[in-house]
Amino acid sequence: MTTNADTPQVRRRRTPAGAAVLREEVTEAIRAAVFEELAAVGYARMSIEGIARRAGVGKTAVYRRWRSKLHLVLDLVSAVAVQGLPAPDTGSLEGDLRLLYEVTSRALRHPVAGQIIPDLQAEAARNPDIAEAMQKALREGQQSVANGIVASAVARGEIREAIDKDLALDLISGPLYWRAVVVRGPKLPKGYLEGLARSTAGALRAL
Repeated sequence: MTTNADTPQVRRRRTPAGAAVLREEVTEAIRAAVFEELAAVGYARMSIEGIARRAGVGKTAVYRRWRSKLHLVLDLVSAVAVQGLPAPDTGSLEGDLRLLYEVTSRALRHPVAGQIIPDLQAEAARNPDIAEAMQKALREGQQSVANGIVASAVARGEIREAIDKDLALDLISGPLYWRAVVVRGPKLPKGYLEGLARSTAGALRAL
């Protein structure tokens, strides 16, 4: 006769089939596919099927991570807006602004971004959820970097401590987005970023 020590009374539960570990490489492939699909067909025509096909995965792999294309796009907008910007630390206000503008300008001029941003803005005018997510994500990402630049400049004595941070955010972040979204020129004029950094630094000192 076997004893309790020989025969466990409680069997180890099997992992349910639907609870598979989400592989990071699959998640990243789906995210990349979303950007490509958005650029190719736009949000309105984008589908989970198209995303899955472009990523080389089944539809269930997408649905395990996001329950709809809306949630997928909202998640990407939030993630990219927050993590895509650097925290400049060049030792001067003008240098920090110049570095920020160089990185932001390259990102905004990327062909995929040039197609996706206007499309999502048009969709945001029809979809309050997208509008709210874009506004929140973009503002939080820009505000974090702008506040860091301002704090460093205050610590160095380049601008005064009582500066209006909301106005500073508008001055720092506004010009390049105006160029990207409204003007949409293919190329910035020579010396534009240097002049913008110099002018913005002067405006911040005057606040």
